[in-house]
Amino acid sequence: MAKKIYVGNLSYNVTEDSLKEVFTPHGEVTSVKLITDAATGRSKGFGFVEMASDESADKAIAGLNGTTLLDRTINVSEAKPMRDKPRGGGGGGRGGGGGQRGFDKGGRKPNNWR
Repeated sequence: MAKKIYVGNLSYNVTEDSLKEVFTPHGEVTSVKLITDAATGRSKGFGFVEMASDESADKAIAGLNGTTLLDRTINVSEAKPMRDKPRGGGGGGRGGGGGQRGFDKGGRKPNNWR
C-alpha cells in the first residue's frame, strides 16, 4: 500500500524532479507534489512524496529526516490525513456579537459594581 510523506523546510529552488531523485534510493516513488502559491507560482517550501510501499516510506523517513538538501535541513515525516472541512468560501469568523453595548444597558452587572 502506498504511503504519503510530508517534506518540509525545502529550499525554493527544489524541483519535483530533484525531490524524486532524493527519495528514489529508498524505494519506488509513485508521485511528488510541491505546494506552490496560487498567485505567484512560487514554492511554499513544502511538498508531498508518495512511496509505493509502507516499508520504503518508513525507510525514507528514517533516512532523510534532518538531512540537508540545498543548504536546508529538511523535515520528513508521515503525512497527516487531510481534515474533512469545506474549502474556500467561508469567512473570517467575527462570530456572535450583537446585543447591547455600552454603559448599563441591562443584563448582568460586573462583580465590582456597587
